[in-house]
Amino acid sequence: MEVIYEDNHIIIVYKQSGEIVQGDKTGDRPLSELVKDYIKVKYAKPGEVFLGVVHRLDRPVSGVVVFARTSKALTRLNKMFAAHEEVQKTYWAIVEKKTEDAQPAFTQVEHWLVRNEKQNKSYAYDHEVPGAKRAVLRYRCIAHSDRYSLLEVQLLTGRHHQIRCQLAAIGLPIRGDLKYGARRSNPDGSISLLARRIAFTHPVSRLHITAEAPVPSDVLWQALAQNMTTSEETS
Repeated sequence: MEVIYEDNHIIIVYKQSGEIVQGDKTGDRPLSELVKDYIKVKYAKPGEVFLGVVHRLDRPVSGVVVFARTSKALTRLNKMFAAHEEVQKTYWAIVEKKTEDAQPAFTQVEHWLVRNEKQNKSYAYDHEVPGAKRAVLRYRCIAHSDRYSLLEVQLLTGRHHQIRCQLAAIGLPIRGDLKYGARRSNPDGSISLLARRIAFTHPVSRLHITAEAPVPSDVLWQALAQNMTTSEETS
């Protein structure tokens, strides 16, 4: 477990693909428990350690995850994340197609998503249908190779499998994501989607917090990151 940022009220860690943020029916030990162990040991906390789950990443996704260390922080962060206020999430995705050359401007994509609970999958429509929720994201290409493109994605709404579903709907399935049309799986079972950066207003101090995840060590990830020709900081 890699800690990216911590203070008395929040802790931000790097989640590796394959880890689960919170306990589920698999019974596998979640990242939240690892963080509790870290806090308990580092600060010699007696008894049970409080830790609030603010948001989640899908199991095959890697990247930054924010946890609350106090109930005050949890309540305020939950409201901020639910309303998408004062929170900016930036993702990187490797897609199975060479797009245009690196683009300084973002392309906005809007769909209506319907979640199928039994399949644990979402379906995208270009018009409103019963049970659908509006989903909006922006993306741009920041690097590419002969067969793949590295996209920077900004979420404007938060829906189930939103990035995976919407990119697949426009013909850009994420590498390794068999559920949404990828040609083959990744050797480690991951999908090539990284929660690269999160920026938000601290729930207590009101300071601006920015946390960034490291680029995965996978050869393709490293090669595309090195080939970036447009600054990822530009928006």
